[in-house]
Amino acid sequence: MGRGRVQLRRIENKISRQVTFSKRRTGLLKKAHEISVLCDAEVALIVFSNKGKLFEYSTDSSMERILERYERYSYAERQLLPNDSESQANWSIEVPKLMSRIEALQRNIKHFMGEELSPLSLRELQHLEQQIDTALKRIRSRKNQAMHESISELQKKEKSLREQNDTLAKKVHLKENEQQHLGQGSSPQFIQPPPPPPPPPTATLLFPSLTIGGSFQANEEAEGTSRPNNTLMPSWMVRHVNG
Repeated sequence: MGRGRVQLRRIENKISRQVTFSKRRTGLLKKAHEISVLCDAEVALIVFSNKGKLFEYSTDSSMERILERYERYSYAERQLLPNDSESQANWSIEVPKLMSRIEALQRNIKHFMGEELSPLSLRELQHLEQQIDTALKRIRSRKNQAMHESISELQKKEKSLREQNDTLAKKVHLKENEQQHLGQGSSPQFIQPPPPPPPPPTATLLFPSLTIGGSFQANEEAEGTSRPNNTLMPSWMVRHVNG
């Protein structure tokens, strides 16, 4: 005799209900993983227990990306619907969804900060670690890129400053040379006058002895002892004789 159809209803026994929840939750997560791998589908699964504990599963694209895609898809569908009283009433449904989304984001932020990690399973912790490692790699890559850009900019500034320094040094050197030339040009120069020309040679013509009359010779002989014998002719007499 075959097994009859089991009627689904709330399990009254608290322990049995907890055991059933644990088994069904594990099977549900397993099925979500299988469909994501076998069918290459993006799957996001969120389960809250009766105590408010969260259990979630998402593919490698992460829960946030899938939820954002869902929000865009839902918004596009709402835009196609006519704007009537029913569409206005949907806002009361969207508010709880947005609130739950905010709570999920706040919880993820706390997880990334290393807080409230005790409810997470081993798989969830591994997934969180992988996300943090990926984020760190991106941060380090961007930091290295920013450092290289900063170093390159500083090298360009250093080169520009060196060129300006060289230009200023050349200008200072030229200015000093100009000042030296101007100082030498304004200082008085003492020009030594040329030596005087040598005096013209003095004519050494002997005065001819005159023999007119014996008295002149006698007088010359008498005066020879009293005045020097100067037989040189003065220069003005030379000119007069030559003329």
